Amino acid sequence: MDRYSPGERLPSSRRLVERYRVSPVTVSRALAQLAAEGVVVTRPGAGAYRAEPSGPATPAPGDTSWQEVALSAQTAAGPVPRSVDASGVLVTLAEPPPGVIEFNGGYLHPSLQPERALAAALARAGRRPGAWSRPPTDGLPELRSWFAREIAGPGGEGGPTGADVLITAGGQSALTTALRALAPPGAPVLVESPTYPGMLAVARAAGQRPVPVPVDADGLRPELFAAALRATGARVLVCQPLFQNPTGAVLARERRREVVRIAREAGAFVVEDDFARSLAHEDAGALPPPLAADDPDGVVVHLRSLTKITSPSLRVGALAARGPVLERLRAIHVVDQFFVPRPLQEAALELVGSPAWPRHLRAVAAALRPRRDHLAAELRRQVPALAQAAAPRGGFHLWVRAPEGTDEAALTGAALRAGVAVTPGRPYFCAEPPAVHLRLGFAATAGTAEITEGVRRLRTACAEALPHGAGGGQPVPA
Repeated sequence: MDRYSPGERLPSSRRLVERYRVSPVTVSRALAQLAAEGVVVTRPGAGAYRAEPSGPATPAPGDTSWQEVALSAQTAAGPVPRSVDASGVLVTLAEPPPGVIEFNGGYLHPSLQPERALAAALARAGRRPGAWSRPPTDGLPELRSWFAREIAGPGGEGGPTGADVLITAGGQSALTTALRALAPPGAPVLVESPTYPGMLAVARAAGQRPVPVPVDADGLRPELFAAALRATGARVLVCQPLFQNPTGAVLARERRREVVRIAREAGAFVVEDDFARSLAHEDAGALPPPLAADDPDGVVVHLRSLTKITSPSLRVGALAARGPVLERLRAIHVVDQFFVPRPLQEAALELVGSPAWPRHLRAVAAALRPRRDHLAAELRRQVPALAQAAAPRGGFHLWVRAPEGTDEAALTGAALRAGVAVTPGRPYFCAEPPAVHLRLGFAATAGTAEITEGVRRLRTACAEALPHGAGGGQPVPA
């Protein structure tokens, strides 16, 4: 079109047919498309013309500064900033460029997902009568009862019943509902330090103030939890007692009752995020029961999900609670979601009731252990400067500390340039982190060969980014 000046008449349709040897229909469609794009204008009886440049003036930018106040939570003391920061979550959701090894993945590798069992369950669910009708707002009764049995454990006397369970659209949705129900904007919420960034994002988006309570190798420290309650007046603690994310710690047996007792005496709730119970490794041994399994007073609000152990797209989870809080959870859940789609619930019910389910759990447990051990061994061999805590016996990842003086952004950037995606540790802390950490996942890898190559690439990144003399780039001979 550049050969025609603005306002100049184009050749007739007959001339265009002859010149380009196409059909009249093709010419007509081409002119219509150009007219729709504003390149030409057509005048009935006169032909088509090159359009005059419209030259709209660039509008002056508006003043959007008023939104800073409008987007804050209004309290009696004034507006509270609401920081909606999804960066910590997007690290595990973003798909890395082709060829990059995923040490930042938050889900099972496709080879570990029960794709055939899921497909079969979905097909069976689709044939159930009423599979596409509206489900009960609390969830299918059979699925609620299954989750209740899983939470209560073998004995089940002190655990929740199906009537105490709400079906949610995965664990993140359950977290959002729980925090909105339990703490108003501006309120403090006690969290483990470090902790899951997605939970911090939920709290901050609700205008709440996350307050850190440190963890050690045995999980949350009860004396610091009690001190934080006294200092802040908080009425909510969010914790992961089993294979904590990111440290992998398991709350010690002697601390479990203590944490619930301290919360009960303070009139506070404990939100128990039991995300990793199905992710125990082959050598995990007997797992401690959930805190909610023996909680007659309704201190614990329990949540879990089927997503991590199956597929990112099977977003089916559960909230369990007792007492008046259950009604508030139910109300917020209904307002936010109405209900979880029935076909997903039916498929989940088919899956967990099939013979393929226990086989899948055993297969994942058997597959995660060698990946974990291989990653730990390769880090010791190739990148000894990254100090490891004890390897957890459940979950997806290792939590490692970089040498003092490391620039975290420089290290994660160098790793990506070297072809391996890692998760920075900073988003796991709601206050100033005590050191630079990385979370290195092994569940999203194809196997031990890919882990070896990923660590080799990480060694290259460490040679570039770790402080001089830290030894990050010196491999240890096998």
